[in-house]
Amino acid sequence: MRIQRCFTVEGQSPYEGVPFRTTASEIRNPDGSVVFRLQDIAVPAEWSQVACDVLAQKYFRKAGVPAVLKKVPEDGMPEFLWRHVPDQDALAALRPEDRFGPEMDARQVFDRLAGAWTYWGWTGRYFDGEADARAFFDELRFMLAAQICAPNSPQWFNTGLHWAYGIDGPAQGHWRTDPETGVTAPTHSAYEFPQPHACFIQSVADDLVNENGIMDLWVREARLFKYGSGTGSNFSHLRGENEGLSGGGKSSGLMSFLKIGDRAAGAIKSGGTTRRAAKMVVVDIDHPDIEAFIDWKVTEEQKVAALVTGSKINRKHLNAIMRACLNCEADGDACFDPKKNPALKREILAARRAHVPENYVQRVIQFARQGYDEIDFRVYDTDWDSEAYLTVSGQNSNNTVRVTDDFLRAVENDADWTLTNRLNGNAAKTLPARHLWEKVGHAAWASADPGIQFHTTINDWHTCPASGEIRASNPCSEYMFLDDTACNLASLNLMQFRESNGRFDVEAFEHAVKLWTIVLEISVLMAQFPSREIAERSYRFRTLGLGFANIGGLLMSSGLPYDSDAGRALAGAISAVMTGVAYATSAQMARELGPFPAYAENADHMLRVMRNHARAAHGLTSGYEALNVAPVPLDAANCPQADLVDHARAAWDLAVAMGERSGYRNAQATVIAPTGTIGLVMDCDTTGIEPDFALVKFKKLAGGGYFKIINRAVPQALRTLGYDDRAIATIVDYAVGLGTLAGAPGINHETLRARGFTDAKIEAIEGALATAYDIRFVFNKWQIGEDFCTEVLGLDAEETDNLDFDMLGALGFSKTEIDAANIHVCGTMTLEGAPGLKPEHLAVFDCASPCGRTGTRSLSVESHIRMMAAAQPFISGAISKTINMPNGASVEDCKESYMLSWKLALKANALYRDGSKLSQPLSAQLIEDEDEDEEAEESAVEMLVAQPAQERARIVAERGVTQLIEQVKAAEQRREKLPDRRKGYTQKALVGGHKVYLRTGEYDDGKIGEIFIDMHKEGAAFRSLMNNFAIAISLGLQYGVPLEEYVEAFTFTRFEPAGMVQGNDRIKNATSILDYVFRELAVSYLGRSDLGHVDPKEMAFDAMGDGADEGKAPVPASAVVSPGYTRNAQMGNLYLVRGGAAAAARADVAEAVAAPAMREQTVKAEVMAAGALMRSGSESLAVGTVAMSVSAGGNASGGGMSRVAEARMKGYEGEACSECGNFTMVRNGTCMKCDTCGGTSGCS
Repeated sequence: MRIQRCFTVEGQSPYEGVPFRTTASEIRNPDGSVVFRLQDIAVPAEWSQVACDVLAQKYFRKAGVPAVLKKVPEDGMPEFLWRHVPDQDALAALRPEDRFGPEMDARQVFDRLAGAWTYWGWTGRYFDGEADARAFFDELRFMLAAQICAPNSPQWFNTGLHWAYGIDGPAQGHWRTDPETGVTAPTHSAYEFPQPHACFIQSVADDLVNENGIMDLWVREARLFKYGSGTGSNFSHLRGENEGLSGGGKSSGLMSFLKIGDRAAGAIKSGGTTRRAAKMVVVDIDHPDIEAFIDWKVTEEQKVAALVTGSKINRKHLNAIMRACLNCEADGDACFDPKKNPALKREILAARRAHVPENYVQRVIQFARQGYDEIDFRVYDTDWDSEAYLTVSGQNSNNTVRVTDDFLRAVENDADWTLTNRLNGNAAKTLPARHLWEKVGHAAWASADPGIQFHTTINDWHTCPASGEIRASNPCSEYMFLDDTACNLASLNLMQFRESNGRFDVEAFEHAVKLWTIVLEISVLMAQFPSREIAERSYRFRTLGLGFANIGGLLMSSGLPYDSDAGRALAGAISAVMTGVAYATSAQMARELGPFPAYAENADHMLRVMRNHARAAHGLTSGYEALNVAPVPLDAANCPQADLVDHARAAWDLAVAMGERSGYRNAQATVIAPTGTIGLVMDCDTTGIEPDFALVKFKKLAGGGYFKIINRAVPQALRTLGYDDRAIATIVDYAVGLGTLAGAPGINHETLRARGFTDAKIEAIEGALATAYDIRFVFNKWQIGEDFCTEVLGLDAEETDNLDFDMLGALGFSKTEIDAANIHVCGTMTLEGAPGLKPEHLAVFDCASPCGRTGTRSLSVESHIRMMAAAQPFISGAISKTINMPNGASVEDCKESYMLSWKLALKANALYRDGSKLSQPLSAQLIEDEDEDEEAEESAVEMLVAQPAQERARIVAERGVTQLIEQVKAAEQRREKLPDRRKGYTQKALVGGHKVYLRTGEYDDGKIGEIFIDMHKEGAAFRSLMNNFAIAISLGLQYGVPLEEYVEAFTFTRFEPAGMVQGNDRIKNATSILDYVFRELAVSYLGRSDLGHVDPKEMAFDAMGDGADEGKAPVPASAVVSPGYTRNAQMGNLYLVRGGAAAAARADVAEAVAAPAMREQTVKAEVMAAGALMRSGSESLAVGTVAMSVSAGGNASGGGMSRVAEARMKGYEGEACSECGNFTMVRNGTCMKCDTCGGTSGCS
């Protein structure tokens, strides 16, 4: 074949116009520890640091590269393509540690890839002459360096190691079909024939241990995972549960074997460093075990929830039981006897109500009796790579249900559907089709699995039906072909074809498509495969997977909304050009080398499919051959670049005409893959056919750290839309922020100086603002200095140690002031509300989910589906894409999305509803945390814990007043003044070690009318705040506010000081000063014994007690009645006798009041974490639980912000990467990838 040059000049190095730089690649864990470091690597100067890191960490060969090489002459091979091997003589002269090492230059990688492809291309006679081979070699090297295209990861791992460096190893059980003889045989080398294929589909027979059986599949999968590939299988041949076995007995069913395979896959690190094993499990909708399969991940998610919640409940109650044993002052074993230790009895009953196992309760008491003072009960979290998820099954695969048109029509018509046995084909069960459909919708809604593959549509577009049905796909659902076949992928970066005037360079694009089609075809020739069947079928069908990435960035740069007719038309036209040119190239190779061996038996079918593709390119709505569902044709009228349509139609006309004459070299040519890691290598803003996920991104610096930048497509889009440079700068500043507090509203240099900040400290803060996404993270003791915080600002040293400490709040700035300053300094990270931006242009900047802290716009569910439908008619395989749905989407929405996908002729669909995975926190948390009053009770309590003491008291008072103001109209009531000489009492107690004096004042009828709160040795600010708070409460009481309302508002509030209470005979623990005060008032004035910790019956006259008071004289009246108040010095002659009718009546009244109150408080305890944790008797446990929930992905506290919330605000998923630990995971097709190290979560 003739190879033209488009990007390079003959006789010049392809790197001539590509500047390189020397840098270091370093990836760190969040704690600062180094995951990977490589110094002094040479990379293209224009590459981002993330792209360099991915190349160095993932794709550089880490060892075994000889320091000195020599060529191995080969007859008939051009010298520039001769293989290289270690020069042993030269290496012997070097020190042993200098003889071998890693790749250190990106050009080494580009040369070995392009060189190996060209070497095998020459071997396979793909070039007319040496000049064509040289052009091919140069063009590919340039395209790799210029980030125009990239192959799938296994190519980077394996291709060229033997050709470039002589690296080899023992055979790994692979097979290869000799292209000259057609004979399939085992290979005898690990790297001479590389494994470049990323995607496999493997068959599995209904057999336990024989070849191609169930257990054999796990071995074949492991062989693929080791080399960085993914695989999918349709398990529908396996018999269902309770079907008969040949030796008698019943089968354990499909699910038992799926769980084995899932655990096996989870133990393997795919490619060594890239990701967890990626696999797809497909089951037909008529399988007898289909209901269990659909509900599999729903059930497993529930198990995780039970593990996480149960572990926290158990630890809370078991620790409370331990404390009840330890905090007892009784003698001997009385502390461990619930009959003698009322606190222990109360905690045991609470544990029983929470269903804590009785043997664990007894075990803790036994531990305490043996002298232990703590119990270590492990708490699990919902991180996707945590022990909780590793404990359950179904976490290492994507699950998909195969549905036929017959089933979908049965759903539409509300007809019955029959599940059939695998052995005899008899009906196993008949049920309404809508019942199964409801299960599918609910499972997708609840756990994001299973996806749907439309079996009939897939096989309508099947080029080789004479060789069998398409029954399965690869893990990401883009490669769909016969069982036991493979596909190697490559993706073109569409942004590299956008010219400065905005035109898409279709000519260069066609050139690149042609060359990369040849690359992928050569990769079939040179490859080895994990089984005989795959080697034979790859030789017979030669399927390829060329695709593209960055359509979202291209559309935005062009000023086109992702959700628009023009955007869809452009995507459709590019897809049509790509596949049309790929098939034309395949036909050209068939003319030179012959069609794929299985073409003859499938020629009529394949030409029919090609004609249907061409009809869609010509925009026809009818006349398609043998299609059950018509595709969405190319929308020429709305395509913003007319010549793209012309090129697309010409390419398809040529592909059909050449195919009719010569056939095709490849049964399939294109797919649209998720392009996760290779998308990072190409610095793509968006992956595959996905839209963007954020408008403001954080770019990694070579020396570590990040700086904030606007998505590079945004300024280009604004320029395309007609905005001038000044308007663009204003809009960008709105999104990114000005990076300075100078002139900021609320918090600025002047207000900081007023609070004691010096110019030097303000300058230090200013230096950190440029990289901040929230100003609260700049105000910390590490930035300002601990001495300055404590001595000048007067902050508590212990509180400043907390990573979530809100210094600005502690300094008196309100939330409104902080938010306003945040927007000024850090920007909104959205363009909604940007000054000067026209409302009609907002749609151009819509992303998959709302952007920033104030964004509300996002792409609709339907927009994702219709974009896929615009491209699908021009893709050989399918499209890997996630349909993003908001948390509020319903089960019905899921079912409708699947149904719309079928009617628009998509081949597959996978949904992800925000929050459907426990491991991925809600996007809505950041923006709704303070909006949902009732649902935010727990997060509000957690927020209080993170506040300084003064701020906690202020928030509590503010919330209490807010609750009461609606019920009390003070202006309409008259103040009832207290008598000048009034009775009351003074209660002294220690709360968490802090002395508190509570004094009450009463009306003549005994009703409370005022309180005084004083604290001993407390800071002036907090002591004064408590005094004034008491005055405010007193005024409310005198204006008629019922004491009950204050009790309901302020009990269970949590802030320091808190803890054990000493000196009060009824209250033994409090979660705050206010909690203690209003418990005491409720017990004393309202008879609310439920708010005390000591049962009043235990203090009654007939309580058994332990005899300590036996024989003592009666209590004198002066012990409870003030002689000074009565002005009666003879009070000492009067004595009180416990019991009597009055006491009994008072007890009855108290019980009547307490019973409904206790029920009400039980309900409240279930809603409020503070209430529940208070009853466990431990403020420290409450704080620990809050911290634990935040670290596990819960809501961030209001004062600070957890790393999960931080990640979500940046536009990431809020998940930690299992490779590097950073919270920079973004959704990528059906899996997630890390923007820091390029690692992926597999495809689960």
